[in-house]
Amino acid sequence: MTKRFVLIGIQGAGKSTQGTLLSHQLHIPYLSTGHIFRDIGKTKTPLGRYVKETLNAGLLIPDKQAIEIVETYLKRKEYKRGYILDGFPRTLIQAKAFAHDVDKVIYIDLPEKDALWRIAGRGDTTREDETLAGVQKRIQLFFDVTMPVVDHYQKLDKLISVDGTASIETIHKDIIAQLGQELLQQAARHVSKKQKTIIAVVGLPGSGKSEATDYLISKGHPVVHFGNIINDYIDKHNLAQTEDVHEKIRLEFREKHGIAALAILNKQKINDLFKKHAIVVINGMRSYEEKLYLESEFKKVTIVTICVWADFETRQNRLKTRKDRNGLMGRVRDINEVLDTHMGPTLALADYMTLNSGTKEELYHEIENIYREIYFG
Repeated sequence: MTKRFVLIGIQGAGKSTQGTLLSHQLHIPYLSTGHIFRDIGKTKTPLGRYVKETLNAGLLIPDKQAIEIVETYLKRKEYKRGYILDGFPRTLIQAKAFAHDVDKVIYIDLPEKDALWRIAGRGDTTREDETLAGVQKRIQLFFDVTMPVVDHYQKLDKLISVDGTASIETIHKDIIAQLGQELLQQAARHVSKKQKTIIAVVGLPGSGKSEATDYLISKGHPVVHFGNIINDYIDKHNLAQTEDVHEKIRLEFREKHGIAALAILNKQKINDLFKKHAIVVINGMRSYEEKLYLESEFKKVTIVTICVWADFETRQNRLKTRKDRNGLMGRVRDINEVLDTHMGPTLALADYMTLNSGTKEELYHEIENIYREIYFG
């Protein structure tokens, strides 16, 4: 059963915190209009340029365009079971024109003075609109423009109101109590039927596999580092962490177990993790034969590969800052990875490709988009 929720509250009310908690418990995605507009703004389309220029100018997206953008975005397959939407509808016009039949609107009621104290206490914000004057302006805009939306949904008997001054845990419990146990039971039934999935992160040295993997770990999924078998063997035998030694050990493993050696040697660990988890993350799958082996051994498991890519210079600069194995870099290693380890097909045939030549935050945003499609799609 599809469930659609909207979170409303002034800045500092804790909408993102409660949205994330609800997403984890109800197993439907949480997203803000900020997330939507950032995605649209990156596209090389007239609409993308319009959104980017409008936001850069510090202006709000007009009602007509905002409605069109949000409704188009919500047609993606990862939102077919529902969603928790933050930041829309922002105006009464948007609420009345929104085509989706919202089930419940959760209003986190927080007095202005409490919001100002919370925002002032953050201390590390760099947003230009989070000056005292900027925040007060946005809060006033909320009361002038968005409170009529709250009244609108209250008249439709779709409003849930919670005390925003309470603790995070108390607010979450209050929301769940008002939504009802039936909803939680539906979510639990969905999880019990969820398809088991392996998400394999692949890429050349320094591309950002570890950062992408760490983000997936933060979602609560366990990880299997394929390369640890080689690293542990080298450390156990007091060998040098050099490209020549890595290549030698890798070849020895493959002579004994075949080109899918790392998958074969990690099979039992993956199998054990699936006893408690629906999703297992793999870092460092190299040969395409490893993927084929996993498909043959885990026939009822969906296997998805994400290739993280960065240009050569960016990757080498990252590798120089490594605390360990920082000597494993350069053109020779790249060639060994692509040809000798047979990684080339793994990269070229990946299910998803993401560019990682920017900041860690940008990478996380891209991985989040891919993850939503895999997990909720």
